[in-house]
Amino acid sequence: MAIWECAYKQALVHPVKSLTAIFWAWKFLLFLIITLSPGPGYDTCTTLLSRNPDISDHAGDFGYAGLPAILLRFVRWDSIYFLRVAERGYLFEQEWAWGYGYTRLLSSLTSVFHRTDEMGGAAKIAIVGVGLSHLTHFLSVLALYGLTKKAFGTEKVSEKAFCFISALLHIITPAGAFLSAPYGEPVFSLLNFAGFYIYASALHSDRLGKPAVRDAQLLLAASSFAIATTVRSNGIISGSLFAYDCVVLFFQIASGGVSVEAVHRLIITILGGIIVALGMILPQYVAYASYCTTGALPRPWCQRLIPSIYTWVQAEYWNVGFLRYWTLSNLPLFCLAAPMLAVLVLSTAWSFKTFFRATGKGIADDGNGCQESIKQRILVQLAIPQALLAVAALTTYHVQIINRISSGYPVWYWYIAAHALQTYKSSKPENRASTAAIRGMAMYGLVQAVLYGSFLPPA
Repeated sequence: MAIWECAYKQALVHPVKSLTAIFWAWKFLLFLIITLSPGPGYDTCTTLLSRNPDISDHAGDFGYAGLPAILLRFVRWDSIYFLRVAERGYLFEQEWAWGYGYTRLLSSLTSVFHRTDEMGGAAKIAIVGVGLSHLTHFLSVLALYGLTKKAFGTEKVSEKAFCFISALLHIITPAGAFLSAPYGEPVFSLLNFAGFYIYASALHSDRLGKPAVRDAQLLLAASSFAIATTVRSNGIISGSLFAYDCVVLFFQIASGGVSVEAVHRLIITILGGIIVALGMILPQYVAYASYCTTGALPRPWCQRLIPSIYTWVQAEYWNVGFLRYWTLSNLPLFCLAAPMLAVLVLSTAWSFKTFFRATGKGIADDGNGCQESIKQRILVQLAIPQALLAVAALTTYHVQIINRISSGYPVWYWYIAAHALQTYKSSKPENRASTAAIRGMAMYGLVQAVLYGSFLPPA
């Protein structure tokens, strides 16, 4: 119970400063665990990254000395591909499984911050990648805090504590070491939370009768989701917000008749959906121009109705597809993903239950009623992308990655935070599950850091 006493007190004073202190303390702990873990362990692919020929192989890990050698301990699993692609571009077809937006961002930032050749390319990109992940994870904590304030308010002490705990949970998320390493997840989380925040702001602008501001915010939110999609393909799921709005608007037009305002909203909503889709389409177009228009024998995916290199390489090289991962050998990975999948399902059900309970009781037609209506709308709409992600992970993805890609979705943080506050107020045994979940998240993060630093699965 002490943690909740602390959370309540911190929520009443300087929550951002407290979150900042907790964040960097947690990151420092993970940094020590990863860098001090024995390695290279299961895989030695990091040693194949380019070396600085001017430095002796005995100078440090992977041929580097000092800080670069330490930071290369963060280069495990997928980050090896990210660094290699960022260093010399997409060379092999299978490398298009790795986010185009993220690798281009790494490459661009490295060229800005490292203009000399005093160290190897992989070391330079590792420094930028680790720094970028720490920075964007920190900013995503603040973004989630802002989103929660925007959605639920901070007028009451309990609301302030709720916002604080929700952001706190994003610090110790099961994504763990992957939010410190050169991975796309922290960048994606920041962009996705930012998109949700701007979208929620658009709903408030609409309530205040500011249609021009609302439209601009909707398109800006769509742009944030589009950029997030170039980093991680599951960003496209956030476009379901605009699909939901389109369905609602179609029903309104069908029941209430055509009006200029309704058509205007529909056009803006469809345009927002198109912008989100561009985050997936544009990288695919770049690949299509590289592989399908050069005059050489085209690859099989070039002849498809929708010539997507991403779906092709995921299926061809990484065995991603509907129920392909459902094998007996992968059962331990399903067990590993089961707690997070359960939290995603339970939190989605909680959000819909809360929404229908509120709409069933009716909402007063006053200022507070409008605010409550927006709160319930944000809660249920943001649960939809999370639900789609859980279904995709269970049926199609390599299921264990749900522990890290779920980090960019807010509803399950809200679910645990809400139950944590109930636990603080009640001693009923059924309310203690949230405390166990938070402890489990922290323990998993520490164990995962050891495994990641030692290059041991699961990834």
